[in-house]
Amino acid sequence: MKQEVIAKAAEVIGKARLDGYCVLALIDEDGYPTTSAINVAKSDGIRWLVFGASVDSNKAKRLRKCNCASVSFSSAQRNINLVGTVEILTDPKTKQEMWQNGWERHWPTGSGDPDLCILRFTTERYAIFFMDDGSEDAGVLPKDGK
Repeated sequence: MKQEVIAKAAEVIGKARLDGYCVLALIDEDGYPTTSAINVAKSDGIRWLVFGASVDSNKAKRLRKCNCASVSFSSAQRNINLVGTVEILTDPKTKQEMWQNGWERHWPTGSGDPDLCILRFTTERYAIFFMDDGSEDAGVLPKDGK
């Protein structure tokens, strides 16, 4: 595991939280892969990422059937691909901790909105490539994240 490549990927993910998005890939009800652009609400490097969704959204419905997922941050200069699983969290404490400004247009009653759920993606393996310096790494992320 090349720590500097992982650190660079974590920086990209942190910046994407502020002004970008990633692609979340899930398996649909018929067993086909689907993708959608989504904003990262919070993250811990590449270890975990959090997204907001509606309880009855297609994303949540698909994840109830199969919680396997992939997240990709791509541009002409990089490709960061994370593979793992997603938990659907609806407890009030998590919803309050993960609440983001701007979400009120989707969930007008705030973090307590019953339609809000938190999707917590946990990385199991990764593949990272940066065009600018040719750095790359792929592997399994240890359970302790180190």
